[in-house]
Amino acid sequence: MPIKTYNLPIAPQRGALDMLTYDADAVSSGLAFLQSELEKLDPLLREPLTNTTYPRDIEIESGGGWVEATSAFNVDYAVTGGQADGVGGIQNNIRRIQADFSKDIYKVLPYEVSMSIKIQDQLRGAVTGRSIEQVYDDGIRLDYDKYMDINTYIGQSAYGTTGLVNDPNITATSVAAGESTSTEWPKKTPQEILNDIDDAIVAGWKAAQYDNSAIPNHILINPSNFAYINRTILSVNGVPGGISLLKYLLENNIAKAKGVDLFIGECRFCEGAGTGSTNRMVCYVNAKRFVGMDVPVPLSRVMTQPNVNTGSYDSLYMANVGQVKIHYYEPMIYRDGI
Repeated sequence: MPIKTYNLPIAPQRGALDMLTYDADAVSSGLAFLQSELEKLDPLLREPLTNTTYPRDIEIESGGGWVEATSAFNVDYAVTGGQADGVGGIQNNIRRIQADFSKDIYKVLPYEVSMSIKIQDQLRGAVTGRSIEQVYDDGIRLDYDKYMDINTYIGQSAYGTTGLVNDPNITATSVAAGESTSTEWPKKTPQEILNDIDDAIVAGWKAAQYDNSAIPNHILINPSNFAYINRTILSVNGVPGGISLLKYLLENNIAKAKGVDLFIGECRFCEGAGTGSTNRMVCYVNAKRFVGMDVPVPLSRVMTQPNVNTGSYDSLYMANVGQVKIHYYEPMIYRDGI
């Protein structure tokens, strides 16, 4: 029987793998496949770092619809003659009470933002397990919170509104200098810092005719000063390691003595807000009667429709947001230089 012979390729001495060749596409896709097989996917989506505090520092009232402004009525009383003349029965004239009504108007501004999602991106979400629509939605709500923070503390300068930290109707004064001749808290003694807080509270209380309901209960300071009073430990009866300066201030201020729980919190907008770019302390009554903000229409998705020209679904988010309303300026105090 004849023997069949085959011409088999024989690798040269330098190595058999050298006979195998791949084009660039094969190498690229192969390495990509190998990399995707060996990598460990972190499912956590890291969003931008941010912080918003406006719900803590102001009461927000929702409802009202797509109005262009909100209003508030005020009344002031007056009596004919002097108050000292209202006693006894020997007078011929009976005094008469009078009421003067006024109305304050506050701006309401629309907040608007849209998002557009390609249809193929929606379909890809089923493969990746991550919805681009949810990512956009989270981003819009983050942007809204940052907008509300700015609206609460410094207002919208382009539309002529201000906030809690920069209202021009409030006269700002500097705190007293301490023994170090400096007004800054890190250079003051604990008693001098307490004096600054008490002086601001008493000033607001006095301006409000010593109305106990108008005793300031809310203080905002810059973050570095807040960190300082929180980390500074006071000694008790000569023994170090007692309580923090922050706790000491909260338990020994004049408002506490009058039965009012004082809040001291950090606010980044207080940093450099004072005269000469100094740090500002804002002292006020955080209650709806005194300070508030209207949000006639909370943030919501109001419209979604397909767009054939771009092959996408387009959505519109809207809200109707009012400016900060300060109803009583008397108990609102600015102290600079801390």
